[in-house]
Amino acid sequence: MASLPIGVGHSQNLPVPRMVSLRADEVNVRSGPDLDHPIMWVFKRRHMPVEIVAEFDVWRKVRDWEGAEGWVHRAMLSGSRSVIVTGDLVTMRRDSNEQSPAVARLAQGMVARIEQCEPAWCEVTVRDYEGWIPRTGIWGLYPDEVIE
Repeated sequence: MASLPIGVGHSQNLPVPRMVSLRADEVNVRSGPDLDHPIMWVFKRRHMPVEIVAEFDVWRKVRDWEGAEGWVHRAMLSGSRSVIVTGDLVTMRRDSNEQSPAVARLAQGMVARIEQCEPAWCEVTVRDYEGWIPRTGIWGLYPDEVIE
């Protein structure tokens, strides 16, 4: 199948590309934008961030933090924002500075829900922990993006 241009079927007047998260614990990723296309793999992590890179009708072509791309139904996506730890270890701190006490350590692959993001730090929630993490070593934000 030929690659579809960015924004084809742009039905919600939202920008493409944009970051979103997975709505369900299991999300089928297909090779094309309909149920006739085979499932290539299944995401198994609710709230994991993905980037929408194209749209067609009710289907969204997404890219994950490792660069893999495929099509998912829009019902499986949420506008809630999250990040995934891509570095070896990220320290969550009580406040947005390196001198603040550590709250938790986040290992590679852990997903954190974003509360807000400043230019250098993001306030996040992981399980029962809340705190601030530096924007280095995570994926799910555009450079210099601020979330209030």
